[in-house]
Amino acid sequence: MKEKFAVTGMTCSACSSHVEKSVAKVAGVSAVSVNLLTNSMQVDFDDKSTDSAKIIAAVEDAGYGAFVYGKEKKQQIPSAKTAIANMKKRLIISVVFLLPLLYLSMGHMMYEAFSWKMPVFMMAYFWGNASAHAFAFTQLLLLVPIILANQNYFKNGFKTLFKGNPNMDSLIAIGAGAAIVYGIFAIYRIGYGLGYGNIALVNQYRLNLYFESAGMILTLITVGKFLEARSKGKTSEAITKLMQLAPKTVTVIRDGKEKVIDAAQMLVGDVFIIKPGEAAAVDGIVLEGKSFFDESAITGESVPAAKEKGDKLVSASINKTGLIKAKAVKVGEDTTLAQIIKLVEEASSSKAPIAKLADKIAGVFVPVVIGIAVLTAIFWLGMGYEAEFAISTAIAVLVISCPCALGLATPVAIMTGTGRGAQYGILIKSGEALQTAHKIDTIVLDKTGTITQGKPKVTDIICADGITEGSLLAIAGSIEKGSEHPLAEAVVNKCSQENIALTQVTDSMAHFGRGTEGFLDGHKYYAGNEKLLQECHIAFNGKLYDDACNLAKQGKTPLIFADEKKILGIIAVADTIKETSKQAVQELKEYGINVVMLTGDSEAAAQAIGRQAGIENVIAGVLPAQKEEQVSSLKQKGHVVAMVGDGINDAPALAAADVGIAIGAGTDVAIDSADIVLMKSDLLDAAKAIKLSKAVILNIKENLFWAFFYNIIGIPLAAGALYLTWGIKLNPMFAAAAMSLSSVCVVTNALRLKRLRLGDSNPDRKDEPMPISNIDSKEEKGENKMKTTTIMIEGMSCGHCTSRVEKALRQVNGVDSVKVSLDDKNAVVSAGENVTANALKDAVVNAGYDVVGLK
Repeated sequence: MKEKFAVTGMTCSACSSHVEKSVAKVAGVSAVSVNLLTNSMQVDFDDKSTDSAKIIAAVEDAGYGAFVYGKEKKQQIPSAKTAIANMKKRLIISVVFLLPLLYLSMGHMMYEAFSWKMPVFMMAYFWGNASAHAFAFTQLLLLVPIILANQNYFKNGFKTLFKGNPNMDSLIAIGAGAAIVYGIFAIYRIGYGLGYGNIALVNQYRLNLYFESAGMILTLITVGKFLEARSKGKTSEAITKLMQLAPKTVTVIRDGKEKVIDAAQMLVGDVFIIKPGEAAAVDGIVLEGKSFFDESAITGESVPAAKEKGDKLVSASINKTGLIKAKAVKVGEDTTLAQIIKLVEEASSSKAPIAKLADKIAGVFVPVVIGIAVLTAIFWLGMGYEAEFAISTAIAVLVISCPCALGLATPVAIMTGTGRGAQYGILIKSGEALQTAHKIDTIVLDKTGTITQGKPKVTDIICADGITEGSLLAIAGSIEKGSEHPLAEAVVNKCSQENIALTQVTDSMAHFGRGTEGFLDGHKYYAGNEKLLQECHIAFNGKLYDDACNLAKQGKTPLIFADEKKILGIIAVADTIKETSKQAVQELKEYGINVVMLTGDSEAAAQAIGRQAGIENVIAGVLPAQKEEQVSSLKQKGHVVAMVGDGINDAPALAAADVGIAIGAGTDVAIDSADIVLMKSDLLDAAKAIKLSKAVILNIKENLFWAFFYNIIGIPLAAGALYLTWGIKLNPMFAAAAMSLSSVCVVTNALRLKRLRLGDSNPDRKDEPMPISNIDSKEEKGENKMKTTTIMIEGMSCGHCTSRVEKALRQVNGVDSVKVSLDDKNAVVSAGENVTANALKDAVVNAGYDVVGLK
């Protein structure tokens, strides 16, 4: 089983490495992943041979604390906001006492540098050998509050050190502690000198106390931790914003009355109401009403979706216009929003394989640094330098070393990247999938529902001589109306789009695999394939026969309609490709990826779709069980393979691929088998997911480079590598500042991913073609194909407003006609296909009004 734990006390990658090693030794544990950024741990273990208590005990043996998420209500890791507030309080206390400490210990340098006269109280109480004791002891008193405010460094540092698992806090505790102990030793030496009249001894130790160094180290480390905490808080903004989307309360109808209840109390089957401006608390199905819903926070689609009776509602989508009554179908942790949050959290808590190098180094980093610090002190003492010089150099080595940057390099990038992907409707389930995606060289695409719409659509209407298109559709739609076949449904939908009235058919009879027949107004009609016509002895030849053959070669299904004497015409039906499929294939090719289409359809149909989408490598006639074999075959040839699909029959292939990508509108089985889920069911998002992967991996490599580079350069510099030749020595205070900034730089670099643009669009604004729900007008010979769009507008209050809106829309290049209604609060626009939805939306917004929906 898999369980998630919260881990307390971790401060650097050495901590997470020690915890992982300790838990991995527990019998029955098969996998463990510790995330420093989220202070969490995921463990896969056999619940027959071990349990949560043994895992927690292993964490505690390593010197840290742990508890199971959701089971220990009294224990919890402070939120990012609380952690920042606590760090800020510590920082304020540290700065308040550090400033007088620095003034007292180093103020004389400032007065000497500017030839200023030192204040009387300084001269009387704190300056000169006679006041050496007061001078030293006052510095110690000023240091005490700084130590108390930052006592966690010492508690955690020495605790893990004594456990044999030293971490970054151990370096700070040893470094600052050494300075403090040396300062206290100096106080005793000053006392000895004053007591025995050894003024030289007093003067020697009076100016080498190192209390200010200890205070500065602790304060600068806290500054870095404060900035780091703020930056880390920003990396989890995507999850925080998702959590805030769902409303806390919801209006339900119980016992015939409206009642406001806590959203967490909703049950499947509850009828609830969503008013304009409110968000859907759960997933549901519309029972009554019509409206537009903004689903951008869930799918990344900026154009509101029209909803009416029977349509599905997604949790957290916002009702823009009308009152909606719906029935709850998924509540609690089963809602779409809850599942998205779970996926993003799990991905953020997981580790990418690239992090293993950093983890291995972090595991031995701190002991090695402590060893280098000891050898540094011994070296300089052996060279005849004073103890103060040797100690300060060793302290500099301790405080400049930064395993924290190594530990943050990977998780901050993964959390920021997966959060950014979620904003685009791209859900990545693990860090491993995120890393693997950037190496994909072959992508296998399912046809139906992935490249194509998944629903057959009328593509061609060919009439016999003397028959009009309208009359053919009327006959065809009437005959097919009673059929449940997808091809028949496509014909009926076409009649509905063209507003063609259908007639009741009598004595209807279905011929399995061949078609159907029935009577209209006393006349018998047939609808079906060539076999049905042969059985009915109806001649099928000449130009119509040739047309049917050509349509079949194009991958379309010709439906033949006839009366008892002759052929009336042909209506071709095909599953058309999605608007963005061709562009998606082109972008994948630009990444150097070989695109393969895999389908169970006939060779002719598959090749036709392949040509339309720009795919040369088409494999047709593949049974569901063979899809997995095709994917495995490509992997055996050394390819890194991604599989994109949406159906139950795609699940084995999705699981077999290096990266499985599920179309969001697909089945639950397909989504569960996939590593990446595309919420918008848009193939273009597969290309965006790969681009996101490449950007995140590049960011991780940059972070790791700077973390390693910093330590490779910093540690020798702090040890005094340049001192013998050029006299350059790193002060411990500057070493502490450099260490703090290294972690901040790594986190800041990862935050650049928050601004990553995937393609030409972004989550907040898109410039996409008209919605596919728009009604196509008849295409006249010699004229451009037009589309009609209804824009729902708020803010119009008079005839002057409608005039302004109409004028603004007419100025959009490509708009043919505009009709604005004040009563309906909308504008009906007829425009060319090249006119985008956002071009119309911007025209209305720039005129001073709000667009709440497009249809």
